[in-house]
Amino acid sequence: MSGNGSSVEILLDMADLIRPNAVRAAAALKLADHLADRPMTAGELAERTGTHEGMLGRLLRYLVDLGILAADDAGRYTVAELGEPLRRDHPQSVGQYLSAEGLFGRIELGLVGLLHSVRTGEPCHAAVFGRDYWDEINNDPAFVPALEAEGNQRIAWDAELIIEAYDWSRARRVLDVGGNNGTLLIELLTRHPHLHGTVLDLPNLARIAQRRIEEAGLAERAGAVAASFFDPLPTGYDVYLLSGILGDWNDERSIAILRNCAEAAGPEGRVLLADIHLQVPASAPNAARLELFLAASMPRPSRTVDELRELGRRAGLRVTWEGPSTPVRSLLELAPAETAPADAGAAREPAHA
Repeated sequence: MSGNGSSVEILLDMADLIRPNAVRAAAALKLADHLADRPMTAGELAERTGTHEGMLGRLLRYLVDLGILAADDAGRYTVAELGEPLRRDHPQSVGQYLSAEGLFGRIELGLVGLLHSVRTGEPCHAAVFGRDYWDEINNDPAFVPALEAEGNQRIAWDAELIIEAYDWSRARRVLDVGGNNGTLLIELLTRHPHLHGTVLDLPNLARIAQRRIEEAGLAERAGAVAASFFDPLPTGYDVYLLSGILGDWNDERSIAILRNCAEAAGPEGRVLLADIHLQVPASAPNAARLELFLAASMPRPSRTVDELRELGRRAGLRVTWEGPSTPVRSLLELAPAETAPADAGAAREPAHA
């Protein structure tokens, strides 16, 4: 084999897994936060962080080599300038984002299974950790702090369309299916005082949503239930809202979600599908990396409106109203096919019970 030493070194450096994992471990253990007040030895840090002193010492020495920490002759560690953004109170903090126990960090750790994605076309998280991402994050109590710290505090991804473009005047009760920490439902009920609503999500997020609903002063009009949208859904709601849900699921499982919504809605209810489209422009910086990341993390990061219509059709639903769309969000109202009008799909006022 002929090759040049510098190319070999570059490739080995590119493939290094210990460095990113060391940084993510440092972020998860909040080492920069613990060292903010005073220098500490490995023993003191191990006691503070509940870790194995010998292994932590090895990590600390490597972080010094990376320039993230510094050490004095007495074996006491401090945070170097490079490591300052790992502090949670830093104005440009990346500590929570990089944490191995954070929501984004957990996604990226799953990318060690990228080969599985390339071979199968499927996301790699379950191949690495044995469970789909949201199933793991939302059932394991270890991720509650991350859900609290990293969850949305305000609506995003053009969710204003849901609140402003849809005619909520004919609805009274809405079930936010997979409603996360309640941010969207809280905003929806705040803007439309006649509405009552419920967030349905898995246990971790349901508990967080319930607390946030109470803190928003909406406990008399809203609540949260812990359940899976792959199981039968509660009936009696006028609108079953799916906001940014289907991108995390392949076609078969998306159809199952839509079918459960259709069955719960019955002939009088409606399903409001507000899907998010994560398309990467070819001209975007690092476009190839981002496109690969999305494809390895999500089954369908972007579907066209026609593809969403087809999913609805296969679930026994027809489009009864199509709202305005943006580059990242579309809005479709669906109803059980046997109750949908003959001109389903034409833009019109939504019909609710």
